[in-house]
Amino acid sequence: MRFDFTARLAAAVTAATTIMAMGAAAAAAPSGGDGRPFLDPLHTVSTIASTVPDNGDLNPYGTVLIDKSVGDLRRGNVLVSNFNNAANQQGTGTTLVQVDPDGSASLFARIDPDHLPGPCPGGVGLTTALSVLPGGWVVVGSLPTADGTSDTARAGCLIVLDRHGEVRETFSGHGINGPWDMTARSCGDRTDLFVTNVLNGTVAAGGDVVREGTVLRISLRTHDDRPPTRVDTTEIGSGFAEKTDPAALVIGPTGVGLKGSTLYVADTVDNRITAIPDALTRDGSAGTGDVVTTDDNLNGPLGLAITPKGDILTVNSGDGNIVETTRRGEQVAVRTLDSSGTPPGAGALFGLAVAAKPDRVYFVDDATNTLNLLGRP
Repeated sequence: MRFDFTARLAAAVTAATTIMAMGAAAAAAPSGGDGRPFLDPLHTVSTIASTVPDNGDLNPYGTVLIDKSVGDLRRGNVLVSNFNNAANQQGTGTTLVQVDPDGSASLFARIDPDHLPGPCPGGVGLTTALSVLPGGWVVVGSLPTADGTSDTARAGCLIVLDRHGEVRETFSGHGINGPWDMTARSCGDRTDLFVTNVLNGTVAAGGDVVREGTVLRISLRTHDDRPPTRVDTTEIGSGFAEKTDPAALVIGPTGVGLKGSTLYVADTVDNRITAIPDALTRDGSAGTGDVVTTDDNLNGPLGLAITPKGDILTVNSGDGNIVETTRRGEQVAVRTLDSSGTPPGAGALFGLAVAAKPDRVYFVDDATNTLNLLGRP
């Protein structure tokens, strides 16, 4: 989201920086069986690698941890999607980069907007919506622009790639309109994608807030040897605030994370986290869901991930902090991940992914175009 940097990293950086906790809720209830927040022992930020591929794409957004080696995907690596091209135009990034925790990075895919196997209104601009499905099928969102401005933003699509980074199909229409973030749950041959959409009436409003952001559940049938097929699409969330923004292109419901049957949503404009109940089975919209927490340490929450014990991690667009919230709504820990720029850390953070044993958090930093790690000292 930040576009004022003047240099890109061209190689992996391995220096580590120790950071201090900004604070934790002293009277908060325990977040897990050991009585400690997930973030409690995590105090060190280290830069793993640049996310800038050879074509110069910038602004890493989507971040997903690969849990099984298949094809060109390697277990334990992190897959990252880029939103901007080398000219720093938003909604024009076309690359996916795979990063090894040892500091090496390689191009997984470069998507040609002129040679897609199906419709994707407007072309390619890869967003935070990024998931890896069984069989190594990669699904990434596209919210494209023609020139990096919101005036030219189009509905986009979900792009499906195989385990070798080849584009095999697209999903468009049926409510997909600016897919911004996504999480997935697979069981047997069924996968449900939970996708936020931020372009419903947004461009026409010209910067005014509209409350038309949605969350879709897109049900797929997965196959080992051929791309997933779409079974149905259900709008399970609606009425989220969204608006265009010259620095961020668009602001609207962003991070999503599933725990049990509840889907948690980072409601960025209204500075809160909400919960949509019965997300796996409901046949209609829950509106914006139930409010879990709002304000306090939240400052424009964007990326969202669920810890192994079920707490909710969100990263702020306004100050470079990560915040841990229990499902009861208690904000139990805060860490500073980026303090550069003015205001400190603003616009630096977006996607994140949680890993366990040992506990750690991978996150992209748009101020430096890197994948970073929050871990133990």
